[in-house]
Amino acid sequence: MGNRAIITTADKEIGIYLHWNGGRDSVEAFLAYCALRGFRSPTTDPPYGFARLAQVVGNFFGGGLSVGVVGGDHIDGMAASLDNGIYILDGWDIKERIFPYEGYRDEHCLDLAAWLRAIDSRQPASEQLGEQIYAGMVSTKSD
Repeated sequence: MGNRAIITTADKEIGIYLHWNGGRDSVEAFLAYCALRGFRSPTTDPPYGFARLAQVVGNFFGGGLSVGVVGGDHIDGMAASLDNGIYILDGWDIKERIFPYEGYRDEHCLDLAAWLRAIDSRQPASEQLGEQIYAGMVSTKSD
């Protein structure tokens, strides 16, 4: 049993499969980290945006079984096996979520700042945000 989810865009042509840490708190942290790094998003540049997201997640987990790339019909086909559903992105923000089952509830118990520091610490040293990650939190969402 994992903590599975898929992160994709509205067209569902390509997505990132998370076997672990597919809850909203950690997904939002991965997305916020990519935004802080200034990466182009999957909605504006799908090949690059999904590659950077997969890179950040893969660096965080290490090993070879925690993240995958899925596309097309496989995204909807996997929906029933996902603990946390499918996240639809707009930029680096979650625009919509397709839940796996009726009555699902998020825990919302993880601290975003702590998550960002943990993600940063697992990136290659030359690519870490370092001290910047300890600055005050500012929303990346536009009005």
